[in-house]
Amino acid sequence: MSEEKKQRLEEVFLAVWKGRENADCVWWDGVWWSWNRLNDLAKDCEQKLKDAGFARGQRIAILLPNSPMVFALSVAAWRLGGAVAPLNARTGIPNLLDTIHLLDVNAVIMLEELYEKVEETGQAIPIPIVPAKTDSPLPQWKGRIGKPETEDIAIIFSTSGTSGNPKAVTCLHTNIMGNVDVIAEHVPGLLDADSIFLNVLPNFHTFGYNTAGLLPMLSGIRQAVLPSFVPVNNTIDAIRAAKVNVIVAVPTVMTFLIGALVKTDERIEGMKFVITGGDKLNISLDERSKKHLGCGIVEGYGLTECSPVVAVNRSEEARKLGTVGQPFCNYEIEIHDRDGNLIDLHEEGVLWVKGPSVVPGYFRDEKTTAERFKDGWFNTGDVVQVDEDGYIKIVDRATDIIIVSGFNVYPQEVEAVLCEHPAVQAAVAVGEKNSIAGELVKAFIIKKEGMDVSAKELMQHCREKLAHFKVPRKIGFVDEYPISPAGKILRRELRKQKIQ
Repeated sequence: MSEEKKQRLEEVFLAVWKGRENADCVWWDGVWWSWNRLNDLAKDCEQKLKDAGFARGQRIAILLPNSPMVFALSVAAWRLGGAVAPLNARTGIPNLLDTIHLLDVNAVIMLEELYEKVEETGQAIPIPIVPAKTDSPLPQWKGRIGKPETEDIAIIFSTSGTSGNPKAVTCLHTNIMGNVDVIAEHVPGLLDADSIFLNVLPNFHTFGYNTAGLLPMLSGIRQAVLPSFVPVNNTIDAIRAAKVNVIVAVPTVMTFLIGALVKTDERIEGMKFVITGGDKLNISLDERSKKHLGCGIVEGYGLTECSPVVAVNRSEEARKLGTVGQPFCNYEIEIHDRDGNLIDLHEEGVLWVKGPSVVPGYFRDEKTTAERFKDGWFNTGDVVQVDEDGYIKIVDRATDIIIVSGFNVYPQEVEAVLCEHPAVQAAVAVGEKNSIAGELVKAFIIKKEGMDVSAKELMQHCREKLAHFKVPRKIGFVDEYPISPAGKILRRELRKQKIQ
């Protein structure tokens, strides 16, 4: 990178590319791509976007697996002053319609195989859908022109809000660089020239897109890109073939990866870092990681609204197991009680953060933005304990979000779908601890008088309307819910209740 500090991502990519044109960049489908090859694909995407009417302040939706095309489309959109919005293809087009309309996109770029299925089922939407391959030029299309936004926006990550309505996090170029700029100092050796990252976490999630993908890309570091983590043996083969020595993953991925190595009593040599985030790490996994990957696990913590990393242990030697490490140096942190009052930094309370990585808010949603952001500060909603050395321990979540394999599941969304069934009077969804996924969704149903329905029927009803990780794995039936003196349902009591 040149001495002049770059803050737009396409400028950083260009600065990194110069001097590395023919060097290895991305390992894909068993072959190393050069920086030149990736840049050529980005230039083709740029021209196709321009021809489609894509311009400054516009957005393009991406429903693709991790692949060179994701990088190429992103760089192309940024060069034209626009933004990308990666979405979870497994959610299905019908379930993404509200989000796509909210994002007001020029077009939806969709994997060719998925496009063919959408065409077969006639799931037409009033927005151009463009079939795409993972590693070759796009076709031409005529896009729609949405209302322009500031070209400072780089990426928009979408989730369901606590009401079940779409919620989109607006991530600026400067937010991402605020994370990238400090990580090399915070985690020495992570971004050395010999590092090779594993990019296998899904790119519709900020941890996969920003940390596993963009971080090495914008740092001139090589990475192995895989469209999916499963089958696990394929991932293990790719790690060996590409000589991956840095794994960025959620704990669930590490459970399956290490589990597969344990079964065959194998060990992967040369690993430098294993970093986890997105969910609480079961520290018993650490010893197995040392045995089968040659190094312990370094745990971190982040949120989509923080682009995403807030804190991470600096190294295996300096870490404190059971904590997520110390915050990056460019964050200010405060601890508030549950009523929002500022309390002592070392008291147990809700973590608030402020810094260049904190996003400005939610896309076209002033109300929700005002609920979580105040004067540059962001309420993480997580209850923490900060020790005398600044290490953060996550105690609990102030919200009722259920985290399945590192992905947020909002109970109200699940409950809304369950209540659509004609036999359901009321539904409450909560998380249940699970050794593999961290948590699974379970639901408690009150049936309408005189009507009957089975747990199996309700699960199938949910499968048709929700992403797979949001579907309740257990459903129980009750006559009433435990209620607090204030009239609120006591979800913590429901979490304790067993469902056979």
